Amino acid sequence: MSETHTSSDGAGQKQRRRWRPELGLAVIVLALGVFVVLGTLDVSAAASQLGIGPRFFPMLVGCSMIVIGLFYVADVLRGGSGDPEESEDVDVDAPADWRSVGLVSGIFLAFTAVLNVLGWIIAASLLFFGLSVVLGAEHKLRAAGVGVVLGIATYLLFVKGLGVSLPGGLLRGVI
Repeated sequence: MSETHTSSDGAGQKQRRRWRPELGLAVIVLALGVFVVLGTLDVSAAASQLGIGPRFFPMLVGCSMIVIGLFYVADVLRGGSGDPEESEDVDVDAPADWRSVGLVSGIFLAFTAVLNVLGWIIAASLLFFGLSVVLGAEHKLRAAGVGVVLGIATYLLFVKGLGVSLPGGLLRGVI
């Protein structure tokens, strides 16, 4: 009889305690969505040949974040919570890999430092290559090739497809 009382008391405690880390994350997702949408409203540029301007994708992402944030807040307020990690290849007791976190952060900082000098294609190729190596790419030559292809493809997508200007850098006269 006392076990039943304890479990119902625990359930009542969950109902009374509405603020949890999940709710904090849900509110952050919602707020970031609103921030992206409001920031996108200031962007003014003509639509590209495809009819899609530079506001399309940020607005799509921002609105999606708002919808996801609203559903997430509703789920948490109804009592939903995240499940603990149960993947077979994840050791929850293992320490964080701060070396990789530092290297990835350093690569992004280096990318921002050299972007205007080297230009998008070269800087993005180095970014993609560096990230793949830090995150465990076994074939360095293949990673370099994929980095170059991604750098060129994203440049062409944004510059030619969406009409967004990206820094040309060292390749300014060539592209």
